[in-house]
Amino acid sequence: MPKIILTGDRPTGRLHIGHYVGSLRRRVQIQNAGDYDKMFVFIADAQALTDNADNPDKVRENVIEVALDYLSVGLDPAKTCIFIQSQIPELCELAFYYMNMVTVSRLQRNPTVKTEIQMRGFGGESIPVGFFTYPISQAADITAFEATIVPVGEDQKPMLEQTCEIVRRFNHIYGDTLVEPNILLPDNAACLRLPGTDGKAKMSKSLGNCIYLSDDAATLKKKVMSMYTDPEHVHVEDPGHLEGNAVFTYLDAFCKDEHFAAYWPDYDNLQALKDHYTRGGLGDMKVKKFLLKILDAELEPIRARRKEYEKDIPAVYQMLQRGSEEARQVAARTLDKVRHAMRIDYFNDTELIAQQAQKYQQQS
Repeated sequence: MPKIILTGDRPTGRLHIGHYVGSLRRRVQIQNAGDYDKMFVFIADAQALTDNADNPDKVRENVIEVALDYLSVGLDPAKTCIFIQSQIPELCELAFYYMNMVTVSRLQRNPTVKTEIQMRGFGGESIPVGFFTYPISQAADITAFEATIVPVGEDQKPMLEQTCEIVRRFNHIYGDTLVEPNILLPDNAACLRLPGTDGKAKMSKSLGNCIYLSDDAATLKKKVMSMYTDPEHVHVEDPGHLEGNAVFTYLDAFCKDEHFAAYWPDYDNLQALKDHYTRGGLGDMKVKKFLLKILDAELEPIRARRKEYEKDIPAVYQMLQRGSEEARQVAARTLDKVRHAMRIDYFNDTELIAQQAQKYQQQS
């Protein structure tokens, strides 16, 4: 079976370092390793509209922001098909058919759906149907391209599980047609769900606790130096706590041993730094300055590439158009298979037409 990668992001704002360590960085690594047959990365604008129907300009304007973020982290349109979800109408038709594979109660039990509904403050009867059926739309995205591997953050795991359920149900009813995907989670536990700068459980645009990939050096410094640490670590000599300390969680996600040789040779590795912090005698500001140097080194080439792509925005849209045209051809082939399996490809079924013709000829 071909090894096909598919993943994407909603264009509701610029992408942040939570996206980067959770999925973006892995995508670039996979792309550059070349150990796959095809890679698709898409901008999920149609899904973003499910809870932004009254603000289409927000989605429209952020499509280019996400595209620039993709290119700036190193996704290469010569190696990766980058496309816009709404430009592939076949996805809507697949989602419509998959709705018959899922019950309302099953969607209500989806942990990711419940969390997202709560975050957006939807009441029981005010949930947009499109938003509620988001897992079904995601199943259409994945299966349309016969993806075998989907690199995502931990919060999307329930969505992938629901996709697998839909695939199994469809294949049970209509025969072996759809490909069941596998989830690829970050191999670093700290990257599974990077907290916000305020220590909240998740970095979120709506909470304003993000470090964006496009933040300049001054903005990055301001955000890092104001990060949540350990509220009980009042004095330098006080023992510090690592649990819930956002600065050390970020170090777990980004820090490498070579960073100490470059920026803080007093320590050999991160564990030595943690040991000093937990026994006391190490101030939060020193640790934040160290983190700042690491993040600035990571983000500087990303910022530089973004500035280059910003010089020719029409070329970025042309890249998205080419990717969308390529993606639509692939999705159309899958839709043909689905229609055939469901026995609704009437005009291509010459045997059906001949049988019906013979039936009515005999009657006459």
